[in-house]
Amino acid sequence: MKKFLLTVCIIGLTCACALGNASISDKLFQVALLQSLMQGEYDGVITVGELKTYGDTGIGTFQSVNGEMIVLDGKVYRAIWDGSVEIAPDDETVPFSNVTFFDADVTREHVNASSIEELKTFLTSIARGQGQNQFYMAKVTGLMPSITVRSELVQERPYKPLNDALKTDQREFSYENIEGTVVALYCPDYMNGLNTPGWHLHFISADGTKGGHVLTLTAKDCKTELDIISEFAMVIPNRTSFNEKDLAADMKDAIREVEVK
Repeated sequence: MKKFLLTVCIIGLTCACALGNASISDKLFQVALLQSLMQGEYDGVITVGELKTYGDTGIGTFQSVNGEMIVLDGKVYRAIWDGSVEIAPDDETVPFSNVTFFDADVTREHVNASSIEELKTFLTSIARGQGQNQFYMAKVTGLMPSITVRSELVQERPYKPLNDALKTDQREFSYENIEGTVVALYCPDYMNGLNTPGWHLHFISADGTKGGHVLTLTAKDCKTELDIISEFAMVIPNRTSFNEKDLAADMKDAIREVEVK
């Protein structure tokens, strides 16, 4: 299966297309489109082992939506539907992900948030101050007095759209006074159609045993770091199921269904 890699350098306003790997340092690397995942394109594009060559921090999911992905400090965690967490094997495949090699450009200490919305607003205020049309990867590390995360049952063919699958197969887990890290991705508005604009948050506990896609949270006295990312690369599959998808369809409402509680 051929894979196509699109690389865009926002600062230099250059665009190049190539097959295979490319040299990626301070870039956001994306596997496929959120819109294709939303429409049931759940088969992997690259392996976890390959993904780790493009970044050490990020978020995503696995073959057949078998768990939520949290990438932190070079480790790829899988938060499973039963609430457990494991290290994903290198030969597992990935249908959708965003990773980068994290390098903190902005740091804030002692950050508090009474809700996920308050945390997103705080992160957005930093992003707008630095440049709202850049990409950002954030790490929020410390105590979460309360947090609710989700994972989902592994999907079977024929695959349903993700918002339909989560109506029956989402599993939620709530924790109190748990230490850990929220890994958050920010995409600018012009990414609508390739991803979802704004923030997308995943969580992994400090001991690596709990995690998932964040639905609600409160944060206390957390260290917050942001990496400003001005380059973007995306690999897409060249296969019939992907090529037949209507990727111009408006998915905003469906995406919102899967993003929030």
